[in-house]
Amino acid sequence: MRMIQIRKLSPSSFPSALREIADPPKELWLRGELPDETENVFLTVVGSRKYSRYGKEACEKLITGLRGYPIVIVSGLALGMDGIAHRAALDTGLKTVAVPGSGIHPDVIHPRTNFQLAEEIIKTGGAILSEYEPEFRATIWSFPRRNRIMVGLSKAVLVIEAEEKSGTLITARLALDYNRDVLTVPGEIFSPNASGTNRLIRQGATPVTSSEELLRELGFEPNNGMGPDYNVLTDATPDEQKLWGILSEPFERNELLTASGLSIQDFNTALTLLEIKSLITEELGEIRRNG
Repeated sequence: MRMIQIRKLSPSSFPSALREIADPPKELWLRGELPDETENVFLTVVGSRKYSRYGKEACEKLITGLRGYPIVIVSGLALGMDGIAHRAALDTGLKTVAVPGSGIHPDVIHPRTNFQLAEEIIKTGGAILSEYEPEFRATIWSFPRRNRIMVGLSKAVLVIEAEEKSGTLITARLALDYNRDVLTVPGEIFSPNASGTNRLIRQGATPVTSSEELLRELGFEPNNGMGPDYNVLTDATPDEQKLWGILSEPFERNELLTASGLSIQDFNTALTLLEIKSLITEELGEIRRNG
């Protein structure tokens, strides 16, 4: 029988940034591991469910450019831009946290089409987090309410695409209420998906057109537009990059295999290549980065 580990956090163990908002949750339920807020910057990424190709490419490119930085991508596991943001984070080797509009028991994760994505987030060192009881099923009102959790966790909110009237703009307003930075990708002027984001810019949101700009807004100094690990990963395969991202902390071999989600063959190949390049070392049963 499958073991499902769900933990209820005490209010004293809530992330400190979340405890500071005007309407903090009374309860939090967790699967996986919340990345350390003292060692990482949390960035909420939201956008339209009916995304355009432009929005998808912008989201993927911006997040890919964060590779190697201690940045955690937060989103809502919803269809559309949420799922794209989570997937881009995983492919880039970044930790990601999902805050669904449902409970976090596997039987009720919403939407069901993103169930496997949720499981992969957990396996790669991220977390699924909700204030709702574990077996709570999503309702119309639970989605806008959970947005405050996403915003409360983060230093800034990045809006990729939003129509003039959308839940995404609710998240942006919450960010202003909670004194979080609001960043947005300028949109194509003829696209209905850009009407909301372009209005945010007119109202004072910071436009972001590159990963370098995004990094500066998050308090980092870009290294020629690349993360600090770029030089060692220039010729790395996607599987090598995934392992490197997970190895921000040491792992036992079997735990690393599980976290990676790779087949044994692909895992061993990527691990061997990283060892040949002297990027990792296995000592005392743990695999860690060199340097």
